[in-house]
Amino acid sequence: MEVLFWGRVPIIYGTAGFFFQKKGYFQHMVHAMKYRGMKELGKELGKIMGIDMAGSVFSEVDLLVPVPLHPEKLLKRGYNQSEWIAFGLGEALRKPVGKNILVRVIASETQTRKSRFDRWKNVENIFRIMRPDAIQGKHILLVDDVVTTGATLESCAHEILNVPGTKVSVATLAVA
Repeated sequence: MEVLFWGRVPIIYGTAGFFFQKKGYFQHMVHAMKYRGMKELGKELGKIMGIDMAGSVFSEVDLLVPVPLHPEKLLKRGYNQSEWIAFGLGEALRKPVGKNILVRVIASETQTRKSRFDRWKNVENIFRIMRPDAIQGKHILLVDDVVTTGATLESCAHEILNVPGTKVSVATLAVA
């Protein structure tokens, strides 16, 4: 996973729990979690992944930070699936989850049908750190559902790394 970010943003460690294939079994689970209100599925999958990660290099992280949704999308969906994944991971890793530290300040279009370049432009400068004191000097585990090109995670990581003394690792449920 770290290789995906080489030359773009310094990621310490990276992992994905599953492989995401179009029309595959895991795609159905992710869609159920994101679009059919099954947020608890995200927590359970995060916990399963966290159990596998426990005792690994990921025990070095201080705080889990989920990739945020824009407030309008959060209101429409009712929950942030990345937050629920982070709750499961945090429970298994015995690490806290930092909510509302990183926020999405600009609503962006869905990334699902965009090219690599368009994905990067779509998420450029759309995140902000609201509580830099909460992450200063900490190793942050950035949590998301699925990574394709890494554009969203890269944008989030750049914002986090603007805070002095921070390090970033990433964990996603799946890699496409």
